[in-house]
Amino acid sequence: MITIKRVYDPRSDDDGYRILIDRLWPRGLSKENAHVDLWMKEIAPSTALRKWFHHDTEKWEEFNDLYRKELTDKKKELTEIGILEKTHKKVTLLYSARDTNRNQAVVLMEVLHSL
Repeated sequence: MITIKRVYDPRSDDDGYRILIDRLWPRGLSKENAHVDLWMKEIAPSTALRKWFHHDTEKWEEFNDLYRKELTDKKKELTEIGILEKTHKKVTLLYSARDTNRNQAVVLMEVLHSL
């Protein structure tokens, strides 16, 4: 099972294996308090795409499409997440965006569920 959660939300035993999928470390959060098992910044949107999107809700649909295209070149990372899911039974993808409905974790989870 793969779920998503803000990295700023409290850690839970129900989270399973926690993977941070942001390219940049979350502001104001220490590594100890983040409780991250793996920081997979390679799976995050490219710097150019992240800066272009800048969490502008009007750009969401285009961001979604562009990020999905970027993910087609991330087969190794997608496979690794799949292996971790099988190994740990539950994987939580962590992101720092404030918008819980329009962020890279939403897109990535949908892509992973479609594999």
